[in-house]
Amino acid sequence: MEELTSNFIFDIIDEDLRNNPDLKIQTRFPPEPNGYLHIGSAKAIMINFETAKKYGGKFNLRYDDTNPTKEDVEYVDSIFEDITWLIGEEPNGGIFYGSDYFPLCFEYAVKLIKEGKAYVCDLSKEDVIKYQGTDRSEGSRVSPYRDRSVEENLDLFYRMKAGEFPEGSRTLRAKIDPNSPNTYLRDPIIYRIKFCHHHRQGDEWCIYPMYDFAHPIQDATEGITHSLCSLEFENHRPLYDWVVDNIGFEKKPKQREFARLNVTSTVMSKRYLRYLVENGLVDGWDDPRLPTIHALRRRGYTPSSIMDFVKKAGVSKAENLVDIRMLEACIRDELNEQAERRVCVLNPIKVVITNFEDDREEIFELPNHPQHPEMGTRAVKFTKELYIDAEDFAAVPPPKFFRMKPEGEVRLMGAYIVKCNEVIYNEDGSVKELRCTADLESGNGNPIDGRKIKGTIHWVSAKYAKDVTVKLYNRLFTLENMADAETDENGHALYNNYLNPESLITVEHAKVEPSLADSQVGERFQFVRTGYFCKDSKYENTFNRIVPLKDSFKG
Repeated sequence: MEELTSNFIFDIIDEDLRNNPDLKIQTRFPPEPNGYLHIGSAKAIMINFETAKKYGGKFNLRYDDTNPTKEDVEYVDSIFEDITWLIGEEPNGGIFYGSDYFPLCFEYAVKLIKEGKAYVCDLSKEDVIKYQGTDRSEGSRVSPYRDRSVEENLDLFYRMKAGEFPEGSRTLRAKIDPNSPNTYLRDPIIYRIKFCHHHRQGDEWCIYPMYDFAHPIQDATEGITHSLCSLEFENHRPLYDWVVDNIGFEKKPKQREFARLNVTSTVMSKRYLRYLVENGLVDGWDDPRLPTIHALRRRGYTPSSIMDFVKKAGVSKAENLVDIRMLEACIRDELNEQAERRVCVLNPIKVVITNFEDDREEIFELPNHPQHPEMGTRAVKFTKELYIDAEDFAAVPPPKFFRMKPEGEVRLMGAYIVKCNEVIYNEDGSVKELRCTADLESGNGNPIDGRKIKGTIHWVSAKYAKDVTVKLYNRLFTLENMADAETDENGHALYNNYLNPESLITVEHAKVEPSLADSQVGERFQFVRTGYFCKDSKYENTFNRIVPLKDSFKG
């Protein structure tokens, strides 16, 4: 696996360790359980996990379950499964839930109120936003409730907790600076009223802390030294530091930000991914066309290929768009070395060997991996009737066509040389079968007379071949940079306009050599001359294409 090279995060930690050699590095990954993790999440996991590993520290998984309206146990379970699959172990620092800190967050909120650093505000959410303003160069309008007494604020906050007020009618806001050039410091909301069932806490709470308030408390309480997050939180950092400083934590975590992972021909928006799933446009969160970890796993990607990809994409503060072909190259390079070879005929045409007796059978030993003889061979039966792929035959061949054609000779991979003597057609003009003669003295070697045979094609015995379904997955979107998607009058991206109608091509009744019928779910193979495939975990007798054999990407 590719090593994570030196980067600005390591430089920061190295400096911190020079100043404090006794510092025990601890990082965390704090996903919100409101959807499935995706390839962008893998970058955050990799950075936090690899950083803790490099410095002999701890890595925590903490569910950010502070917004019960969107969260579900299904997502909690899927996140744990994805993380342990990716890193190959459970997080060594422990597994935590943001909701378990609710009593502590409430206690610290009361502390801020008593110190005159927080107040209950009766403005609606919309008015709060309007009062705060969005222009960094201009200050906001001060809330008319900002100067409430400590006693009144405490009374109202306890009554908020007791459920006396309607949802959305009041909030608790930090008293910082209404005129700050950083809009996140303009008296941000730190608590809101929500009457809904929590997947973990049940109906115990009807007030919930905001992420910007709860997160630094959780980090400091767990002993996180470096809170590594994506660049979108850079402007939140002063608020993060304000919470840590004003609550009075002795050991203060340090938030630092890195650029998110953006990949061509896909989207990372959980909201849109959920839309695709809920509207049946894809086959669930694990549809192999999606960028979710579950989907990549079902498609046949390995943890090492995904982690190699995010490492090659790099760790920096500069936003960039990474070509999805780099991800495909990572799994292709890995499987080229590891995957055993098998034969699959996607679009079969029957071939009859006319000089082969009806009941005659021969066995040829085909290598499991041509470059790795230590991986052994497998016995493949050769019979009178075979299947070859329709793409390997041309009734009217173009120039330099070295596969099967009328009166032409071709090598059947690992077996005899055959000559096409006759083409039998169906009534609709399609090819029904090819009648050929085999050079029975050629075996799997060169012809005795020394003639040169330029073409080699794959085949399976018609008698022993098994029927399977093969799913050929392509890019989900036709637009390379989805940030360039057209938007509607509300500024929402019209992603649906770019859905690729050929993102999935299903091939029924493909013919495979019999050993594939007994393969295990998730087992990966190279289908010779076709691509890399994985046995599907959702549908029986189905193989998913992971990637084709070759691509033009160089990296």
